[in-house]
Amino acid sequence: QVQLVESGGGLVQAGGSLRLSCAASGRTFSSWAMGWFRQAPGKEREFVAGISVSGAYTVYADSVKGRFTVSRDNAKNMGYLQMNSLKPEDTAVFYCATRSSNPLIIATRATMYEYWGQGTQVTVSS
Repeated sequence: QVQLVESGGGLVQAGGSLRLSCAASGRTFSSWAMGWFRQAPGKEREFVAGISVSGAYTVYADSVKGRFTVSRDNAKNMGYLQMNSLKPEDTAVFYCATRSSNPLIIATRATMYEYWGQGTQVTVSS
């Protein structure tokens, strides 16, 4: 069993930066790929970024490429999402997720993840 807790959200002006953290309990987290998703009001949850077990491979949604950076520290059971050049359209609740099935593959569909955090709100003002 893995529990995930996100933190680091908040209110920021357009062009600003935030760093989200995902704290994981359970020693198996370091053996599983992880993903970051977001959900804006009235919209479906969408993939933002994903990272492999070692951190050597990353995947990004086109909308965040060049602005967001995903990373992890397996020794600390932590995942991170550095968000720069934020835009009002980035406003959403952000979630980290991981899964035990096919743990080496970075999945981009929310339905493929079984463990989720509670989410952290990111609001970008114009």
